[in-house]
Amino acid sequence: MATTEKPVMVIGMDESDHGFYALEWVLDHFFTPSAPNFPFNLVIVHAKPSPISVVGPVGPGSSDYLLFLDTRLKKIAAGVIDKAKEVCISKSVNGARLEAVEGDARYVLCEAVEKHHACLLVLGSHGYGAIKRAVLGSVSNYCAHNAHCNVMIVKKPTIND
Repeated sequence: MATTEKPVMVIGMDESDHGFYALEWVLDHFFTPSAPNFPFNLVIVHAKPSPISVVGPVGPGSSDYLLFLDTRLKKIAAGVIDKAKEVCISKSVNGARLEAVEGDARYVLCEAVEKHHACLLVLGSHGYGAIKRAVLGSVSNYCAHNAHCNVMIVKKPTIND
């Protein structure tokens, strides 16, 4: 009898509270410790921007700054991955695959879906309004329209005082 591989869930992570809320929400709802036979293989992906994409085209004499910025971006990426690993361990989820990939988050996440043959991509929502989305772009909107799998966008609840 052939064994079937579990479906793959990719979670797109950034350093924001929204990304970590989405991770915790998924772990609480799909990876409960009371059901140790988890329904998905979990892949957590962080897209590390390139230094040029952060500052744009730069002139002569900027190589030191770009090197500094690249080092800083690598530290941020390592921090995101380490924190995601800690969250998984705290929720008794072992065996998650964690990746930091350089590039634009929209493309990195869609490529991760293809690479891992994911059936579900989960993203946190930053809750930007229409103007911010138009200026900054929306990773979740891009992925919802271009990823070759289902996309779930997890919104962090707002607290009304």
